[in-house]
Amino acid sequence: MRQIIAGLPRDVLAGLLLAAIAIPAQLATARLAGMPPQAGLFTFAAGAVGFAVFGTNRFLVAGADSTIAPIFASGLAALAVVGSPDYAAMATLLSIMVGAILIVSALLRAGWIADLLSIPVTTGFMAGIAIHITIGQLPAVLGLPAADGTLAAQGLQILQRLPQTNGYALAIGLFVLTVTQAAEWGMKRLPGAFLALVVVTVATAVLHLDRFGVRLLDAVPAALPGISLPSADAADLLRLTPLSLIVALVCMLQTAAVLRAFPSHPDGPRHVAHDFGGIGAGCILAGLIGGFPVNASPPSTAVVVAAGGKSQAVPLVAVVTAAALLFGGNRLLALLPHAALAAVLIAVALRIFRLNEMIAIARRGGSEIWLVAGSILLVVGLPIQTGMLAAIVLSLLHSFYTVARPLCVELARAPGSTVWWPPDHEAAEHEPGVLVFAAGAPLNFTNAAFIRGQLMHMVDNAPAPVRLVVLEASGVTDVDYTGANALRETVETLRKRGLQVALARLSAERAREHAARSGVLAAFGPDQVFRSVEDAVRAFRASA
Repeated sequence: MRQIIAGLPRDVLAGLLLAAIAIPAQLATARLAGMPPQAGLFTFAAGAVGFAVFGTNRFLVAGADSTIAPIFASGLAALAVVGSPDYAAMATLLSIMVGAILIVSALLRAGWIADLLSIPVTTGFMAGIAIHITIGQLPAVLGLPAADGTLAAQGLQILQRLPQTNGYALAIGLFVLTVTQAAEWGMKRLPGAFLALVVVTVATAVLHLDRFGVRLLDAVPAALPGISLPSADAADLLRLTPLSLIVALVCMLQTAAVLRAFPSHPDGPRHVAHDFGGIGAGCILAGLIGGFPVNASPPSTAVVVAAGGKSQAVPLVAVVTAAALLFGGNRLLALLPHAALAAVLIAVALRIFRLNEMIAIARRGGSEIWLVAGSILLVVGLPIQTGMLAAIVLSLLHSFYTVARPLCVELARAPGSTVWWPPDHEAAEHEPGVLVFAAGAPLNFTNAAFIRGQLMHMVDNAPAPVRLVVLEASGVTDVDYTGANALRETVETLRKRGLQVALARLSAERAREHAARSGVLAAFGPDQVFRSVEDAVRAFRASA
């Protein structure tokens, strides 16, 4: 308790800085979600309170998030008119459903779900979302009517209406974007978006820019949110279930990424699944007070860490500051141009378009850059929620393929040692009459036939007759029923051809247990199971 009290002054200062940076983003994200501005502030408050009570990480900030907003906004737009009472009711219901999924995931300790998507696929769909955000906000920055239809149709409409661009709106958008990006690149602790919005608000009030066609926010009511359950029937729940699962999965992925980047414990996050429950509590609270789903915020969390915040008091101070703005400065909020908030969202889009990550994947990930490109195309070319689901399937298919078609190599002895290794130079030593075969994957139903085919191909095409086949199994972490059957049949086939067959380095405990239970070890025989390849080769020499 003394530590908390001693750190409170620093947490208060960090909370004020967080408020200056997060409040413009919350207002802009509400616009992106198709909800009124105050809903963004309510959602921020719900996320902060929910995670402070039920989360474990001291630094994480939860609130309205521009990653999930376009996903559920696109899905909800297919069910109700954006801005209508039905749309708002659907958004609150969705928030409660997402929260329930996250809490169930926490209770089931399902932190492993966050590992289902690879970094290339995650990078790709985040870039796709960034493109959606940018094209969706361009009409406001240009002072044009909102575009509709597919993303390509929206882009075409923007191009056709370019001659109608409002110069004042464009100047406002460029100014806010420039100041926000300058702060992002040069002084990360400077609330660039907040300062830019203050300047724009003053300019709007002094110059009466609304007379020149600059669209402003509607009046923001200074009222506390009420608590109510959204009305729903079975049909609504059924229609929202796929969307809620997608949004919940993205929340898990982003929350896990924030926890790993900013852990409270020096050894890393210990309660990833537990903190899913903290985000879930924020979602349910947001749904009860007229908000929309919340998510962990990487940039806001980074601000807390950089400002020296030490507890969840930081976002709570930011919530109090947001409430003071709502009640004391709501008239100022009504002077905010749509172009300014759209520019804030475009700045967010530039942040989540991880170009540096793409370059690193292209340099170090080899063909995985195609996963990035494929994910971008899916999210951009399809309705966003469908594209997200397709990107998730792409990640799972890639993972399935790497297991179904594992690397299978012939090993050779490293010169002057007893180590058997994939040959990488001409000096590698090959034992006459011995083929050492290694497969780098669990042996299961997806790859058993492929691995067997690779082994038989190497035996049939060896430069000299093979008398001993050693299966080097250090990469085999598991053996299922189908894999065990295939391996027993392979051993029998090779022995019928007059070859000796040995097993070496089956080191994984789980694989050894399954191999013993399924009869694989018995098929080799106790005298043909070795701790190393070299032991198998020596035993073969002795028997010869």
